[in-house]
Amino acid sequence: MSEKGVLALYWAASCGGCEIAVLGINEKILDVAAAFDIVFWPCVLDGKVRDIEKMDDKSIDLCFFNGAIRTSEQEYMARLMRQKSKVLVAFGSCAQEGCIPGLANATTKEAIFQTAYHDTPSTVNPDGIRPQTETEVAEGTLYLPFFYETVKTLGQTVDVDYYLPGCPPEPERIWDAIVAILENKLPAPGSVIGAETTVCDDCPRTRDEKKIKEFKRTWEIVPDPDICLLEQGLVCCGIATRAGCGALCPTVGSPCIGCYGPNEGVEDFGARMMTALASVIDSDDPEEIDRIIHEGIPDPIGTFYRFSLAHSELRRIALPANGGSDAKLETAESA
Repeated sequence: MSEKGVLALYWAASCGGCEIAVLGINEKILDVAAAFDIVFWPCVLDGKVRDIEKMDDKSIDLCFFNGAIRTSEQEYMARLMRQKSKVLVAFGSCAQEGCIPGLANATTKEAIFQTAYHDTPSTVNPDGIRPQTETEVAEGTLYLPFFYETVKTLGQTVDVDYYLPGCPPEPERIWDAIVAILENKLPAPGSVIGAETTVCDDCPRTRDEKKIKEFKRTWEIVPDPDICLLEQGLVCCGIATRAGCGALCPTVGSPCIGCYGPNEGVEDFGARMMTALASVIDSDDPEEIDRIIHEGIPDPIGTFYRFSLAHSELRRIALPANGGSDAKLETAESA
């Protein structure tokens, strides 16, 4: 890397929280500016895509790319930033796992458009107009990106050098990653930058033998401030979630929801969570186990794949070959 590196940041299908998280490093942003020339950051700086297109390949030392890939424009930008960057980091859960945008894979593009442009109570659309990729107007042709059927992660679209998890990554972890990059102390390419332990390892709550007779929703109980939330019947994902947040949620009585993604060595976060919960249910009766799960976990996809559906072995519902409404879960290989 040159004496002063070149940095780019880009925002695809995400909420924008990752952009705010970068600013959350506070005065250290001045150290970033001292170490890098920031050539592209649409949320903060006035930059043009055509300027990036004109740059030499690999002339950007580091790119933090946050957001999933939902449209053709986002895929183009992912490929462009990969082409121009020496190091491409999937920044945050949306880029790494698909996150909340990835839950759209539980439905179809047609159902999304039907709801958004026809069925919502606030929609007035008597002509049934939907967005088109090309529309002719008096001034010429207007173009919109193509809306893909399937939400993809950054790593499913281009080669990614490193992953920085979190929804969003905590400012301290962002700074740790920047320091590791500046000091050339990064792990092996393809690695997740951060801890290899779980949220449970950072949680100050007392843990004992977990035996659950029923799962409770967060609004049903006021949890004991000192005892493991999972042992109190709350579905806390800390047992399967990578550390890095400082166990902020369970520390204040709110169950971990898994935003830092799977722990080291876990291929499918949802499968890991289901295995963990199955091991703590205090019953050998299949009907009783079924009742405990169905009554206590009414939204399995939202519980187990809230952040990781697009990245999971399931990936999305199957698209019916006959164009009908029937659908089933399928693996990533067949998506």
